[in-house]
Amino acid sequence: MSSPSSTEQYVVRAVRTEEWPAAKALRLVALQDPVAHLAFLETYDDAVARPDSFWQERTAGASAGSSDAQQFIVAGPDGEWVGSVTVLVEEAGTTDWAGFPIERRQGHVVGVYVRPEHRGCGLTEVLFDEALQWAWDIGVERVRLIVHEDNGRALRFYRRIGFLPSGVTVPLTAGSAESELEYVLERP
Repeated sequence: MSSPSSTEQYVVRAVRTEEWPAAKALRLVALQDPVAHLAFLETYDDAVARPDSFWQERTAGASAGSSDAQQFIVAGPDGEWVGSVTVLVEEAGTTDWAGFPIERRQGHVVGVYVRPEHRGCGLTEVLFDEALQWAWDIGVERVRLIVHEDNGRALRFYRRIGFLPSGVTVPLTAGSAESELEYVLERP
């Protein structure tokens, strides 16, 4: 991988089951980001209170070799994890986390995060390239993500890499005036 800022010094790969402490640590950092309230459905306080068994199961379920989900990380030159993205597989005939029916086999991108000091050099694109390739390789028909209507930075990025609004709006919580928007990328 390469970009003007030497992303070749970074490694992008799927997580391994035994790396749950690093997965937990990066998630806790992400949940302290200034826009975490727009980007994630959980809070730092909720996440930090979870037992290690939760993190172990979560990492195992999205580790290398899993066909239901895959978490990709980017590690910096020193080995520190600086970003992550996860793709969940949603099967046709099921319902999603918000109760909407899933009409076709698709990937659902969640947990997108890159540490601020590593943003702007192409790492998010590289993470998405890896995640999307995995999704296409396992035969999903499309990939979607849900983004808060006020998360301008994320909206601009998703549009730039080809995701388009589907017209589906998801209420943030029952009875809430805030909503999130579904963006999709069809299989190439």
